[in-house]
Amino acid sequence: MSAPATVAQELALRLDRAWEERAPIRPLSETDSLALPEDAYEIQRLWTELRRRRGDRSIGHKIGLTSAAMREQLGVYEPDYGCLWESRFHPRQDAPVEIPHDRFIQPRVEGELAFLMARALPDREVDAEDVLAATAAVAVAIEVIDSRIENWRIQLVDTIADNASYGAVALGPWSTELAACDLRRIRLRVSCDETPVTEGRGEAALGNPARCVAWLANKLRSYDSGLAAGDVVLSGALAGAVPASRGQAFTVEVPGQPALTAVFA
Repeated sequence: MSAPATVAQELALRLDRAWEERAPIRPLSETDSLALPEDAYEIQRLWTELRRRRGDRSIGHKIGLTSAAMREQLGVYEPDYGCLWESRFHPRQDAPVEIPHDRFIQPRVEGELAFLMARALPDREVDAEDVLAATAAVAVAIEVIDSRIENWRIQLVDTIADNASYGAVALGPWSTELAACDLRRIRLRVSCDETPVTEGRGEAALGNPARCVAWLANKLRSYDSGLAAGDVVLSGALAGAVPASRGQAFTVEVPGQPALTAVFA
């Protein structure tokens, strides 16, 4: 492509209309010859700026494509990332979190771990140990992924431009005990209406969820950005994504932590 600024802005507006109107669009890789990840990240950046001008804000980042199988399917060698927009953030309540199903086009649920950054990471290449040293706490998370691209017919550049297919996020309570665990060995189970549907381990995400956050920090640094104190980072799915229908209740469980339930109201 390498997209001129006016084209990138028009594509950001197109994605925003799809988000607001719940009307999927054809893949940008087909309709606009979008081919380069750096062009797709610029579209994502412009879309995020548009959301901010409308009063939304970013509370952190999400990491996608941490599964080796998904990267192989898309023919890519690294994950991608997007912004967590506050308008779709659902903090934990005493009762199950209610998420309006009619906000989405084709939602799927993933069970993940979220990191709360205590401070910025060093201005150099970082690793998982650096991430853990800068982490205040970790929480169980439910991420709703949703694609503005029709029928999830995505290439890497489509999902990058589409804010890494971000839909919404719900968090359990922050835990310093969970942050101190060997996150590679964490076992996570996702149930739908009390029936287990998928499960996985921490090592499914690049071998270690903290390694995913290190990848993100290094990637952001290449774009002259970074993680800051107070940022929330979703480190990637530990198990397969599950389609979500209206009325269904999804529960994510990690041993030793309170269960987190979200109902698609």
